[in-house]
Amino acid sequence: MTILLRPFVARSFAVATLFVLAMVCGSASRAADAPVVPDTLQQRIAACTTCHGVHGEGTPGSGYFPRLAGKPAAYLTRQLQDFQNGLRKYAPMQYTVRQLPPAYMREIAEYFAAQQVPYSRSPLPAVSVATLQRGEELLGKGDPARKILACSACHGTQLTGVEPSTPGLVGLPYDYISAQLGSWRTHTRSTVAPDCMATVASRLSASDITAVAAALASRELPGDTHAQPAGSVTPPLSCGVLGAAGDNS
Repeated sequence: MTILLRPFVARSFAVATLFVLAMVCGSASRAADAPVVPDTLQQRIAACTTCHGVHGEGTPGSGYFPRLAGKPAAYLTRQLQDFQNGLRKYAPMQYTVRQLPPAYMREIAEYFAAQQVPYSRSPLPAVSVATLQRGEELLGKGDPARKILACSACHGTQLTGVEPSTPGLVGLPYDYISAQLGSWRTHTRSTVAPDCMATVASRLSASDITAVAAALASRELPGDTHAQPAGSVTPPLSCGVLGAAGDNS
């Protein structure tokens, strides 16, 4: 019986050898045919531009994805860090940045901060004149009786932001603004303590959030949309991201 099995074993070995060789050759062929992914900034930001636009201009038609272009680099870097650390919760962003090293995040932030592209309007739901008036009051004056600070007290007189890390608010989509204020109010978005935006948002009612979002989304853009120079605004609250100077990002 042993003599009869030898040819079978030999044939099995030969077939197995051919199979392994085919697998090796096939893998080598696939590796040779695989596209080479360039190690460039444009390749690194491909996941960003899919939602936020090629130059970070946002996607106004979506009604949600915000503009990144022209925002202070330190602010954008901080947001990437907050997503990575779980302080901001949005699954696609958390997945995208989960393994990015700090240098990559700074490079990405600096790229979008340097972009200067036109603003576009996003869809705005129908709201009453009274709602828009309430929103404008909160933007420019706040509500002292409820200890609600004016948005302009931190984000600049024209709400275009302040260097080095306070973001502009003008031109942001209604849905995005209302979602973020709601997230701070419900503590599903946060940043380095003390988190002054969480403090302010906790004092806003649901109708206040609607009013602020509508007023911002419908505002005419100022002639100069650049962030104000560093030191031109003194934040009225102590905020963790700016250390002793405060922050409102």
